[in-house]
Amino acid sequence: MNLLITDVRPYGGDPVDVLVADGVVRSIGTGLTAPEGTEVLDARGAVLLPGFVDLHVHLREPGGEESETIETGSRAAALGGFTAVFAMPNTSPVADSDVVVEHVRRRAEEVGLVDVHPVGAVTVGLEGTQLAELGTMAASRAGVRMFSDDGRCVNDPLIMRRALEYASALDVVIAQHAEDHRLTGGAQAHEGAAAARLGLAGWPATAEETIVARDCALAREAGARLHVCHISSARTIDVLRAAKAQGVRVSAEVTPHHLLLTDSRLSSYDPVNKVNPPLRTAEDTRAMREALAEGVIDAVATDHAPHAAQYKDTEWQAAKPGMLGLQTALSVLVETMVEPGLLDWHGVARVLSERPAEIGNLPDQGRPIAEGEPATFALVDPDGVWTVRGAELASKAANTPYEGMRLPATVVATVLRGRITAQDGKVVQ
Repeated sequence: MNLLITDVRPYGGDPVDVLVADGVVRSIGTGLTAPEGTEVLDARGAVLLPGFVDLHVHLREPGGEESETIETGSRAAALGGFTAVFAMPNTSPVADSDVVVEHVRRRAEEVGLVDVHPVGAVTVGLEGTQLAELGTMAASRAGVRMFSDDGRCVNDPLIMRRALEYASALDVVIAQHAEDHRLTGGAQAHEGAAAARLGLAGWPATAEETIVARDCALAREAGARLHVCHISSARTIDVLRAAKAQGVRVSAEVTPHHLLLTDSRLSSYDPVNKVNPPLRTAEDTRAMREALAEGVIDAVATDHAPHAAQYKDTEWQAAKPGMLGLQTALSVLVETMVEPGLLDWHGVARVLSERPAEIGNLPDQGRPIAEGEPATFALVDPDGVWTVRGAELASKAANTPYEGMRLPATVVATVLRGRITAQDGKVVQ
């Protein structure tokens, strides 16, 4: 199948036409013509970027289908400009075996809207006491390349050390949820003035910083690749910067909500703002933006965490942490990084496409926009503005913290290996 994208601006540059055949870019130029029967997509000056890659989503299937399914999550991803996502293992049953990860991969292929890469659990049942069969999952049809106990920290340093040693031998990534639970206990808000005023138990930033420091030392010793999930503390950035300077193979992600939102929102006690790690201070948010622009933080990942209404529409203490992110990620990134001049469109491609693909070892994603490369794209209207309504999002859940906000930039279309998967706000199947 052929596709001709007209009047599109790669990385925000001059308008060109892009001709695609058999999922590959065949020609880039002006005034291109295509064979009869070619599908034409009039981009009308949209910015052309490599398809987005999300290293951190929760699709809830199997076991949590009341909140999200692989199909509804894939629809949200395609509408958000994503062409590949990594699905975390805290499902029921836990994705700690080849059986479960192969099920996730197979179901995603049936849906066919986005490449879904299952993340395997580091420990059996996410219990933190016994290593899961990392090698079996890596060698399975699912080809697992990232392992994490996300939602829980691998607290035992010996277990983490062994995991990193196996990861080095298998050339896979260990992604850590950095939280020393001995310091956080049952805390559900950033330890600071806002939590103290509201009477909420504090989750200290030190609980993140100390785990990252420990794990960087362990990764250095093992020669392994370590990825730090959803960093939130300004002090963690200093640890990452020092570790990278020493040659440690560590990467890190930040969520859109930790780029924009702060603990000042907690005064309403609305559980939509409850997330782990918690929303922190304006100083932390500013530090996240600066570190992302600098490259100390490598990627933006949504930590898309849908929850059915019964898990969110309740009192603060009982509510589950997490918020939607797939369809709002680009807009939040534009508001926090592009509009203030911290990133240009090449920078957006770096943090939403190129570095995530490198970290996740996806050789066909995050590729340059050039002849001979895969035709896997996100087309963005930089002048678009939209109002977020949770009920109108593709996810099965509606727990967005951006309800009613007017955000910049819209995804015009998403293209996966030459096939349009979303266009003008609708999924194409």
